[in-house]
Amino acid sequence: MGRPLTLVGGAQQAVRVHDLVKAPANTPEARRRQASWDATRPATVYTTPEMMPDGTPCTAATVILRTKGCHWWWSSGCTFCGYFNDTRDDVTSDDLHAQWAWATRKLEGFAGASMVKVYTSGSLFEDREIPVEFQQHVLEDCAKRGLHLIVESRTEQLTPEKLAWAASIHSDLTVAIGLEAYDDEVLRFHVNKGFSVRSYDKAVAALKDANIRVKAYLMFKPPFMSEADALDHIVTWIAAIAKDADEISINPMNIQGGTVIDRLHRARQYRPPWLWSLVEMIRRSHVVVHPDGGVNGDADQVSRLIVHPTAGGRIRGAHNCGSCDADVVAAIERYAVSGDLLEFEGLSCPCEAEWSCELDLERRLPVPLGLSAPRRGPPMDRLRAP
Repeated sequence: MGRPLTLVGGAQQAVRVHDLVKAPANTPEARRRQASWDATRPATVYTTPEMMPDGTPCTAATVILRTKGCHWWWSSGCTFCGYFNDTRDDVTSDDLHAQWAWATRKLEGFAGASMVKVYTSGSLFEDREIPVEFQQHVLEDCAKRGLHLIVESRTEQLTPEKLAWAASIHSDLTVAIGLEAYDDEVLRFHVNKGFSVRSYDKAVAALKDANIRVKAYLMFKPPFMSEADALDHIVTWIAAIAKDADEISINPMNIQGGTVIDRLHRARQYRPPWLWSLVEMIRRSHVVVHPDGGVNGDADQVSRLIVHPTAGGRIRGAHNCGSCDADVVAAIERYAVSGDLLEFEGLSCPCEAEWSCELDLERRLPVPLGLSAPRRGPPMDRLRAP
């Protein structure tokens, strides 16, 4: 009698498929990359034009610290987030202090900046990720320098006790929440966010009670959603949260390595959004954030709508045909500062008709993953996954 067949392999002991699959952050190449990062240097530091809460134009400094990453990613993770690519498991409190000191020197003590954004590939107020004494150091340093501080956090960290502590150190504070979608079904099955709409509402109430400004991130075109559905949904979500969010930042999907959305994109089952969809979203939502047709800083402003397309115009970011991308991206980014629909006057390209036709077809046909095809390159290359 011959040897029985195994699940994987020939005459070897049966191997479970589970044991053959490595998380993207644990592959040999990923581990080598992580070990190559200097734990005493931040991931990146830069400045950009921005706007203060009162509408005054300013310069903002952005400091992205290299940390252990997001605790939700340790156990599961969002379908689109590749920030684990910039983390190190062994970052210490001394390393974080060294990173902050390096960033301060690099930006000459934040000279000329009125605002600083501190991002951690996770949550600054999560004690399992960031030591409390370093959280306090950042709050105290920004308060001493008179800088408006923006930090990111998941909802579960935003307890009344934590917020009261933070506000007692630095009151000129905005907390940004990666909400992604104001829809429990999308949060669970499309994004795998790990919290609910109810938890977001509870966190916003706690922020309001602590007199801390609220910034909400929404994702444009999560995975497993067509272009038309994404456009219709996000306009609804903006209207639902505008009253309680001081700022709404729209993040058009960009493909980050080692993620679920990366696999879908490579399998030709997902395309990043059209830039024309972002323009249409802004036009539809402007009346929500400016009921009287005003611009940023006007008395009618309910919330500030911000759109900065990461990798805009590139294949792995929101893009059009290639000919008009730079002009459309520039207009979208100008709107984020001005809040003026006149930024889009005169924009035109033949590919806009293709985009409109695609949306019309998706609304007529029940195709959950959408009909979007590759928009760049020779036609024969479009038959292969990018």
